[in-house]
Amino acid sequence: MNSLGWTLIMKRGCLFCSKETVNIKGTKYIIRDRLAQGGFSLIDLAENATTHKLYAVKRITCHSIDDQNIALREIENCRRIDSENVIKVIDYELKGSADIVINTTSDLYIVLPYYKNGSLADHLSMRARKDDHMPEAQILQVFLGICNGLRAVHEAKPVPLAHRDLKTANICLSDTFEPIIVDLGSMTEARLQICGQNEAQRLQDEAEERSSIVYRAPELFSVKSYSTIDERTDIWSLGCVLYAMCFFHCPFDSVYEKGDSVALAVLSGNINIPESSIYSDDMHDLIKYMLRMDPMERPFIYSVIEKTQDLIHKLDGRV
Repeated sequence: MNSLGWTLIMKRGCLFCSKETVNIKGTKYIIRDRLAQGGFSLIDLAENATTHKLYAVKRITCHSIDDQNIALREIENCRRIDSENVIKVIDYELKGSADIVINTTSDLYIVLPYYKNGSLADHLSMRARKDDHMPEAQILQVFLGICNGLRAVHEAKPVPLAHRDLKTANICLSDTFEPIIVDLGSMTEARLQICGQNEAQRLQDEAEERSSIVYRAPELFSVKSYSTIDERTDIWSLGCVLYAMCFFHCPFDSVYEKGDSVALAVLSGNINIPESSIYSDDMHDLIKYMLRMDPMERPFIYSVIEKTQDLIHKLDGRV
């Protein structure tokens, strides 16, 4: 996925009749609509031809064996995570064989659950048009679900994983408004020891390609030649998600939209809480708690969950 992430094309209630079908492990799916498309893949709304149940089918086009291995890693990573707040792979099939030498490609088809309520980004965009802010208690409950999903990612065995592209567009909402972390294609081993300029540049290039720029942690913009990178890259992104849930946009969206340097804005360390905020100082502090510049001072997910639960209990005590 490129740094701009997914372009969502949600068209609820506008299913068109399509003759395109795809067979995945012997099951026939009828393609009904295009849901999203990114730099390396696309997601279609598909109907099981037998059960008529709707699914999201992700198709990743691979141009080399390396591409195939990266795509299949998404399947393997999904299997390592057990959480109701992280998407599950229902089925998959690799078709064709990628070979960069003879210019052939392969396609990995992944069958995923379909969430008709779309993404958290969709929901916030709808609310923004009406200037309809979510109540603080509701934000915290949804946010806690996101945290629980991220904890499962960070607790993956045999080694912890990091999502590396956590953002509101990569969080879907179930029928009961439970958050589901999706798009695990950028997920990778969380804890990396960087030894030398070549390794630092490689990670920086990978982050530029696969981590959305306005949610990217500062240490991924300028990777130090001798440093440790861990799962707290996701905690920075999580802070940006909570900010967006409160104020409809990421702290750095306006910088990107104006064409200014997002890297400079992120590395400046300035996080502006709008003066018009309707939320408590506790909520503001929770956001700032995650958006610490120094990754070694940033909390792990367990501490974020604890503070979120404390804030929920505090709000309950006010009612």
